[in-house]
Amino acid sequence: VQLQASGGGLVQAGGSLRLACAASGNIFSINVMGWYRQAPGNERELVADITRGGSTNYADSVKGRFTISRDNAKNTVYLQMNSLKPEDTAVYYCNARNWQGSIGYWGKGTLVTVSS
Repeated sequence: VQLQASGGGLVQAGGSLRLACAASGNIFSINVMGWYRQAPGNERELVADITRGGSTNYADSVKGRFTISRDNAKNTVYLQMNSLKPEDTAVYYCNARNWQGSIGYWGKGTLVTVSS
């Protein structure tokens, strides 16, 4: 499975960005897709994920501001980020996991910078 992320960039605080991640390869082996982020000096953390059936999970820090969605026909997961804060600045990584949760795939990160 290969993951191609896009949509990062520079935005002012309070602004919005949308990330997209397209999966290719053995896509039928994938159940959960999601986004993680890593800020300098911090560990990588879960931002949000979504199952093939549409069940979602969010980090407390982004609830109410970020929305994850998925288009199974396009094998793409999206992260709509609103009301961005400087502390959202990080490299965002797309992730996919198989049905058993035993195999994970990572895309190249995309940088999101929120200026104050």
